[in-house]
Amino acid sequence: MNGMSDVRLTLHGQELEAGQARAMSAPTRNRWSLFWHRRHTRKVLLELTAEQLRDIGLTAEQARQEGLKPFWRS
Repeated sequence: MNGMSDVRLTLHGQELEAGQARAMSAPTRNRWSLFWHRRHTRKVLLELTAEQLRDIGLTAEQARQEGLKPFWRS
């Protein structure tokens, strides 16, 4: 466990959502940034332990489905 509390994870998630919303309405070069961000976060999601998944409220199957999505899909 990395010591992040549920509150910090929630706040971080909200920051990521806000960033995605801004990037969606931005020019094409910012869309690539969003695509790279999605690719990175989905890869990390596939590497989380069962305990970490439990902390963020996901099952292994949910994490796998999200992690295997192509980077261009929301």
